[in-house]
Amino acid sequence: MRIIDLRSDTVTKPTSAMRQAMANAEVGDDVYGDDPSVNRLQDMAAERFGFDAALFTSSGTQANLLALMSHCDRGDEYICGQQAHNYKFEGGGAAVLGSIQPQPLANQADGTIALNEIVQAIKPDDIHFAQTRLLSLENTIGGKVLPMEYLAQAQELAFNHRLKIHLDGARVANAAVAKSVDIADICQYFDSVSICLSKGLCAPVGSILLGDERLIAKAKRWRKMLGGAMRQAGVLASAAQLALEQQVERLAEDHHHAQLLATLLNEMDEFSVDMSQVQTNMVFATLDDKFVPEQLVRSLKAKGVLINSGQTMRFVTHADINEADIHQFIAVLKSCLSVQ
Repeated sequence: MRIIDLRSDTVTKPTSAMRQAMANAEVGDDVYGDDPSVNRLQDMAAERFGFDAALFTSSGTQANLLALMSHCDRGDEYICGQQAHNYKFEGGGAAVLGSIQPQPLANQADGTIALNEIVQAIKPDDIHFAQTRLLSLENTIGGKVLPMEYLAQAQELAFNHRLKIHLDGARVANAAVAKSVDIADICQYFDSVSICLSKGLCAPVGSILLGDERLIAKAKRWRKMLGGAMRQAGVLASAAQLALEQQVERLAEDHHHAQLLATLLNEMDEFSVDMSQVQTNMVFATLDDKFVPEQLVRSLKAKGVLINSGQTMRFVTHADINEADIHQFIAVLKSCLSVQ
C-alpha cells in the first residue's frame, strides 16, 4: 500500500541524488573545522544569501536557539509572535537554556505582528524590566508569506530602536517561490536567518544559520555546549547542499498541489477552507463539528492516509505528494466520512 502522508513536509525522503552524494561525501572532523563538505555548504550558503558566515546545525530548533542565545544575554528579551515556532513549539528553549524572556505578541491574520504593538512592547531602560534586544519574525508562518514591504518596515523599526532582527526562515524558500523572488531578497532585511533544509527541501537532516562572523562564532560555541557539534557531518551536509541547489524551484509544485487540495476540500460539505490563506504548501480546513476528528484520522490511517487530528486540520503538501495522491486522498476521505 502506498502511504499518502499529509501531516507535514518534514516527512519528505531524501532524493536519489542526495543518497548518492551522502554515500560519496568527502568528510573530516567538523569540530576541528576539517570537514570539507560542511565547509563548502557553509561557504556556499553565506555567499548565496548575503551573509558573512554560516553554521550547519542539526535542526531548525537548534538554529533558532543558537540565534536567540547569540543575540541575547541572560535576562534579555526577544519579541516574537504568539504563533512563532521559536516561542510555541520549541520547548521553551530560549527561557530554559538561554534565560531569555520571550515577549509574544498577537499575529495578525496575514501572519505579521502589528508594528505599533512591537514598539509598545519594547521595554524602557529601567532596572525593573528585561532588556529588549531582538525582534524575531517567521516566514512563512502557518503557510502564509509575510509581505516584502512589511519586512522592510520591520527592519527599519528594529534599527531605529537599536534591536537586532532574526528570521525563523524554516520555510523561507517557500516564501521566496510564492513571491517570485530570490531567498536572498528576503534575507537582506535580517541580521540572522535560520533555514531548515529537511522540510520541503528534502534533506534528511539539518538547518543552516546565517549571520555576521561575530554572531556565528558565538553560535558555534553555544552549539558545542548544547551537544550539537558533529564530527563527520559532511555525510549530512552533502545532502543539505543539494537541497539548496536542486529543490527550491520545485516547491512551486507543492504550492500548486496545495491549491488543488484546498479547492477540492472546499467543494465538500464537510469542510470549509479560507482560500485566501492558502499561499504556499499548507491547507487549513475546518471539519464540520458533527464529525469526530480522531475517528476520521483512524479511518484514514487504515486506508493508507496519514493526517493530523483537530477540528481545524492542517494538510501539508511536499515532494512525496503528487497530483494523483491528492485525488486519491479526496476519494478515500469521502468514503471515510460517509460511514461516520
